[in-house]
Amino acid sequence: MMHGRPEAPPRYPRYAIYFVPDRDSAVYRFGASLLGYDAFGGSTLPFPTALTETVADWSDLTRDPRLYGFHATLKAPFALAAGTSETGLVDACAAFAARTSEAPEIAPVVAALGAFVALVPGTRSAALDDLAAACVRDFDGFRAPLTAEDRARRNPTALTVGQVAHLDRWGYPYVFDDFQFHMTLTGRLPAERQGQVLALLRERFATAVGGSPLAVDRIALSRQDAAGRPFRILTQPILGMKRCADSMSTDSGGRP
Repeated sequence: MMHGRPEAPPRYPRYAIYFVPDRDSAVYRFGASLLGYDAFGGSTLPFPTALTETVADWSDLTRDPRLYGFHATLKAPFALAAGTSETGLVDACAAFAARTSEAPEIAPVVAALGAFVALVPGTRSAALDDLAAACVRDFDGFRAPLTAEDRARRNPTALTVGQVAHLDRWGYPYVFDDFQFHMTLTGRLPAERQGQVLALLRERFATAVGGSPLAVDRIALSRQDAAGRPFRILTQPILGMKRCADSMSTDSGGRP
């Protein structure tokens, strides 16, 4: 029998609660093609030829967000807490969606967000902030505590006092007042390249998607099996639906 500190919980698989648009929507096709990855099927996608002809290192510029797939974070990635299960989490997602009837609607725009480019709401939505806050709270019982390594990776010395408090309580610093809905399109860009990439993506978005509003009408439960492996969508219940509406059509039946 071993003595000493209790064994740390497994760090993988990890799960996250995301918003991902409908797989067949123009906005999903736009984002997924830019990242070169389809999180529904777990398959690589060809980058737009016109883009790679202009930006030869596009694959490198999108390497980091490609692991997560095209998404907006509602509940940041977490390992499962002791006594919980993937099946229980899937059921909780379906129950959350069934009791959440309001689907916030935004007018997405391509914008610079710090050092990267993302789709963001043209104007802030209180209903969207409320949806994200509900996800943070309602699914927290499934989240294993952060390991010391995970906490250090968030670089707490660079955070505000409030963000450190969020990190320690909720496992992620950018929640509630610090939440900003965004759907990442690139990794970190050198300052001298940001203007060119931003202009290109704005032009592509206007052509591929236009000015149509986007309803945040579903949540997506995603799973990452190991470090460096991409997230894949397990289930995508529609808000207000009584049963889980799974949008996947993979041979694995929705499991990675």
